Amino acid sequence: MKEYFRELFRNIMGIISNFSPVLTSKIYYLVKMHKKLNLKNPKTFNEKLMYLKLNKYADNKLVTKCADKYKVREYVKDCGCEEILNELIDVYDSVDEINFDKLPNKFVLKCNHASGYNIICENKNKLDVEKTKRKLRKWMKSDYWKYVAEVQYKGIEKKIICEKFLESKDNNAIEDYKIYCFNGVPKFCMVCIERNLGKPKKYFLDKDWNLMPEINNLSQEEIKNFKLDKNESLNKIYEYAEKLSKPFEFVRVDFYSYNNQPIFGEMTFTPAGCLSKQYTEKASIKLGEMIKI
Repeated sequence: MKEYFRELFRNIMGIISNFSPVLTSKIYYLVKMHKKLNLKNPKTFNEKLMYLKLNKYADNKLVTKCADKYKVREYVKDCGCEEILNELIDVYDSVDEINFDKLPNKFVLKCNHASGYNIICENKNKLDVEKTKRKLRKWMKSDYWKYVAEVQYKGIEKKIICEKFLESKDNNAIEDYKIYCFNGVPKFCMVCIERNLGKPKKYFLDKDWNLMPEINNLSQEEIKNFKLDKNESLNKIYEYAEKLSKPFEFVRVDFYSYNNQPIFGEMTFTPAGCLSKQYTEKASIKLGEMIKI
């Protein structure tokens, strides 16, 4: 029953977004954050992101291009960074175009017009193809941008892309580095490890690889026991993040480290739909101060 009402609420918000993305944003912010959204004088990280989303990202062709999981590849090439693109196996306009028999045993399918619309196949022999097709058809029919008024996804020509499955030599999940860039300057990263174990661990670290406990909101015990070696490719990752983030007030540029080489993941303009609750109020204001609008 809860899922029914959650889906109903989501669909209602989608209808409202057609007429007023601002109203949808205000309602979601009130429901999720339990306070009113301040767009006149935004201070926190979420508020600043909301402001950018509604005032700078809407109808911004470059932002929409970079939010598009397929067309962003053109932008990466235009920035002279083609070497960090993951191998593109194929691209499809519809589910019916996918010939699963011709795909490798391991691959990743992504819808280009949304966040989280991914299918990771580690063994094609175990893949339920019909279930996969149903899921993809549902995603391709959805106007994802409407649900939380993430206007940067509006107008994207829907496609499905198939990319190479990346894995480490020891068959563990490769590390995921999300670089937070403010006005074209990479400030810190969130590293995601142990995704293959079901409960990924996420840590915020500055450019000198120091833990940022005020943003992580970690306990003293977790801070004391923290130990993570700096990846050899991290300096290169920061260099690429700076090149790609130059035109934007804020963007998170996501990378993988594959055989100690950076591989581009995607560009994220509204992390958690501008509704993240993982930061303390103090940390959220500190992050908000980094965005100059």
